[in-house]
Amino acid sequence: MMNATELLIAFANAGKRVHLIGDKEAGVIVALDMEGRLFTVIEGQVLNRVNPDAISEISSIKKYLNPGGDVLWPAPEGTMLGYQYSTGEWRVPPGIRSLRYMIDTFNKKEVIIKGDVDLINNKGLGIPTIFQRQIGIVTGKKSITVNVADSITYRGCIELQKENCLLAPWSLCQFDSGPDCEVVFPCSSKSSVWDLYDDSSISQRQWTKELCRTSTDGTMKYQIGLDKKVSWIRYYNHQYGLTVERTAKDISKEQSYIDIRDASPKILPSPKGVRFSVYSDPTDFMEIESVGGCPVSISPGTEVSLYTITHFSIK
Repeated sequence: MMNATELLIAFANAGKRVHLIGDKEAGVIVALDMEGRLFTVIEGQVLNRVNPDAISEISSIKKYLNPGGDVLWPAPEGTMLGYQYSTGEWRVPPGIRSLRYMIDTFNKKEVIIKGDVDLINNKGLGIPTIFQRQIGIVTGKKSITVNVADSITYRGCIELQKENCLLAPWSLCQFDSGPDCEVVFPCSSKSSVWDLYDDSSISQRQWTKELCRTSTDGTMKYQIGLDKKVSWIRYYNHQYGLTVERTAKDISKEQSYIDIRDASPKILPSPKGVRFSVYSDPTDFMEIESVGGCPVSISPGTEVSLYTITHFSIK
């Protein structure tokens, strides 16, 4: 793990702006010039995954340098209405990877940041938006709770319908992972959990009463979707004594959860909507993700929002 001072020096050396909520012992480093990613700190240690190359270098058309941290992205990723395949091949669009946030308001325990992004979905539809993250912290003994209100506001001048545009806020929180790492969540029905890639259920998951445990040990690439019946997800890195629990406020009755899959732009979105997701990568990192809702129609000025509560604790 990197410590907070080392991370702040790395950003300063790269000439990239940051904002610190709290302090270097317990707080959140907000990377304003790196997609508004959040890096949470307890006892001076940065708990999220950090990719130093993403700080010192710049992502380009040739290579995306995945920075780590906690980021707001638009969902869905793939299918006919996703945002990562507008050229026909997977990529992180330049509007997202080069997003620079500006500080709107702040105090010692909270900050609001905003940035504008012109999205293009796989149907070639241009969707001008404002991304906003309102980040607040509550500190405790060897713990910190990070409350984030994420929103995406549609700035276009025409009304968009669900058959040609899906748009939901998506919070992806990354950690180093490997042996003896897992995610646990409450689930009374196996139908509430499904694979977004190939089947991983036999090798990665165990069910005990009304809890499911899914290994994020890096032995295979997989991603699972969890529906609205799942109320929280909890990541354990037993080697480092780290526990991270995420939950999110319910969406409004006028919205619904959507298919967020990294899937071919030639297929239609599935009707199965994702509230939380777990991603495990063979390069020894993982993500615990929360997703907001999408309305049937998106009018000028429509805001889609997601309120995620993430509690970090160390032994």
